[in-house]
Amino acid sequence: MPKVTIDDRTIDVPAGTTVIQAAEKLGIYIPRYCYHPGLSIAGSCRMCLVEIEKAPKLQIACYTFVTEGMVVRTTTEKVIVARQAILEFLLANHPLDCPVCDQAGECKLQEFYMQFGQYDSTLLENKLKKHKAMPIGPHIMLDSERCILCSRCVRFVDEVSKTHELGIFNRGDHSELLPVKGVTVDNPYSGCLADVCPVGALTDRDFRFKVRVWYLDKTESVCHGCSRGCNIEIHANRRRSHHNDGKLVARLKPRFNGEVNGHWMCDAGRYSYKRFESEDRLLQPLVRLTGKGQEKADWTLALSQVDEQVTHQVGRTGVAAAAVIATPDLSNEELYAVRCLFKQGMKIEKIAHRCPADPNGVEDNLLRKSDTFANAYGAGLIIGAPHTADPTVETILEAAGAGKLKTLFIVGDGLLSRYSAEALREKLKNVETLIAIQTHGSVLTELAAVALPMATFAETDGTICNFEGRVQHFDQAIPPVGQSRPLLEMLVDLANRWELKAAPRLPESCFTELAGSVEYFSGLTYSKLGDAGVNPSRRSAATATA
Repeated sequence: MPKVTIDDRTIDVPAGTTVIQAAEKLGIYIPRYCYHPGLSIAGSCRMCLVEIEKAPKLQIACYTFVTEGMVVRTTTEKVIVARQAILEFLLANHPLDCPVCDQAGECKLQEFYMQFGQYDSTLLENKLKKHKAMPIGPHIMLDSERCILCSRCVRFVDEVSKTHELGIFNRGDHSELLPVKGVTVDNPYSGCLADVCPVGALTDRDFRFKVRVWYLDKTESVCHGCSRGCNIEIHANRRRSHHNDGKLVARLKPRFNGEVNGHWMCDAGRYSYKRFESEDRLLQPLVRLTGKGQEKADWTLALSQVDEQVTHQVGRTGVAAAAVIATPDLSNEELYAVRCLFKQGMKIEKIAHRCPADPNGVEDNLLRKSDTFANAYGAGLIIGAPHTADPTVETILEAAGAGKLKTLFIVGDGLLSRYSAEALREKLKNVETLIAIQTHGSVLTELAAVALPMATFAETDGTICNFEGRVQHFDQAIPPVGQSRPLLEMLVDLANRWELKAAPRLPESCFTELAGSVEYFSGLTYSKLGDAGVNPSRRSAATATA
């Protein structure tokens, strides 16, 4: 392993390590534009120039490989002057858009100028004009005047999405980033172009002019759009206003995890945040009172109605005529709480989580998985594995349609992606007491004797297992919308009414109990999961091999 000294600090690094990577290992940041760890190296922006002992001139840190005994300096007078020159060159034709640019607060031109620039310009020529605010796809806006030709976006569509929609055209100072003639940037990962752009040339049309980034609180989470479980950040607006439609969540961004999603996320997951506060969110409980139809209710009345109607129905038709559907969009903690209350407490044997395949599921060779349930792996571990004799969702719905089930709890929104409203209405028409615990209003809440509004994953803590079995933790980003409540709290309140043992009310305590009950999670805690999660199946395989 070659030894390199950077700014008087020495480190051993593997062969093939570049200077910029070695500096990062020492916590030394070398400014860059074109370099991105998830893309090939272009070496075009020259912002990462450093001074290397015995080298005749400055070298680019992104494409210079470490050799034994190399001595690098990143803050010498020559390096500082070079950075200022590069910044002046990049800003020569850059428009004065900072007050109206959505990249403000995240722009590397702004940040690097304040950190390394602050010079008196020597250029007096008028700026060259290029295309401004040009929609190039359903999600991306291009402002060519702001582009510094770092080519990150071109490399992304060539190397990652492999859709080749962008190129750099013309020569000299007339060089310009543009879409290929007649092509629209509409690939399933197009939102990542706004992520890789270090300036304001490519911006997200959905996010533009909603909120300044310095008003955003960032929370680490996990995307629930499919079984990949991409690591994400939820950006919530702490200063809601009419400019953001009064919404808390402003956007989702990918969070790096080399074991799961790398640097990227798909557009379907990126824009799924709109469901957190959509118009069809179930904002308060609904109850169906005898002779009055369905009405809005407070939590006290709603829970008393669940108690009264379920107790009466189960007492009349028996627990054999009762069932539970817990869809795999629930967290591990929520699934464990379902198991504790319904299976262990109420002794209901018919508890199903296995749903048919999603007819609209799409899979590719990058991130997207056709299984659009985030936690099917965890549901199999906690509720019942696929090879067991436990009923499936389909068999429970068939029994309900045949009039064999009189009490049915449906927990989670997953059925709505698998069945049409008409199909569900037909299958559930003979259920006398339907309790729907849902995040959004639907045919299920319309048919329910009691509908309880449940918090989404953005509104509570928890864990999920992705398709590979990796257990990943997500944090609460916003308070529950309306009168919705975390599922754990609801089930504890119901268990108390029925004098049954329940899972802990707090997610972390619930996970600790789960880890002591289900062997797969043995020894895990929230702190041990960390930011990247843990895959116990690999731990088990390593133990078996040893």
